[in-house]
Amino acid sequence: MKKWIYRYVFFILGVAINSFGIAFVTKSAMGTSQISSIPYVFSLEFPSISFGMWTFLFNILFILLQVVLLKKDFHPIQFFQILVNVLFSGLIDLSMSALSFFQPEALWLRILSLLFGCLILALGICIEVAPDVLVVPGEGIVRALAQTTKIKFGTVKVYFDVTLIVIAGILSLLFFQKFNGVGIGTVVSAIVAGRFVNWINLHFKSIQKIHALAESDSMLGEM
Repeated sequence: MKKWIYRYVFFILGVAINSFGIAFVTKSAMGTSQISSIPYVFSLEFPSISFGMWTFLFNILFILLQVVLLKKDFHPIQFFQILVNVLFSGLIDLSMSALSFFQPEALWLRILSLLFGCLILALGICIEVAPDVLVVPGEGIVRALAQTTKIKFGTVKVYFDVTLIVIAGILSLLFFQKFNGVGIGTVVSAIVAGRFVNWINLHFKSIQKIHALAESDSMLGEM
């Protein structure tokens, strides 16, 4: 029972760290992460609704699409993604507020913010995925697409991320007649964060220990 609780605690911790990573990437003023690109562009055009709230609305759309795509294969426990969405979206606004003092202008500092944000984002993803309890809506929709199309998860993930970036870019051009809220940092985040994830999973034994909690619970369930 304790292991089950620890797994959810680590999952929530990963989501929280994830939000701070997105905030640091966004603060670089070179674009935000690919999964947040569309909500961020909307938040710049319609600032009366916060970045976090736009994120919440788009993640609700992702959850609804999972229900439509998976139908009976959508397990009821995945409705807890809504609670995760509330937490994640709220923490994005909290993280952006906490970093309101941080306004890097020098290019080297902006690049540092981007890379540091990618590292934090990758750490959050590793901690979030390791307990194997729930999926965040952005990952859930990719899994649903992979399951229904019979295409490999990694391949769908690449196409999905590229699609988000393209849509965010088109919206940015329509709203501002230039790229605003999406840029080279968005592309760098999509490439670098994944590499950081692989590096962290390989070298941080603590991540492996968190994953071991899920494996031991699975073995107990089979006994």
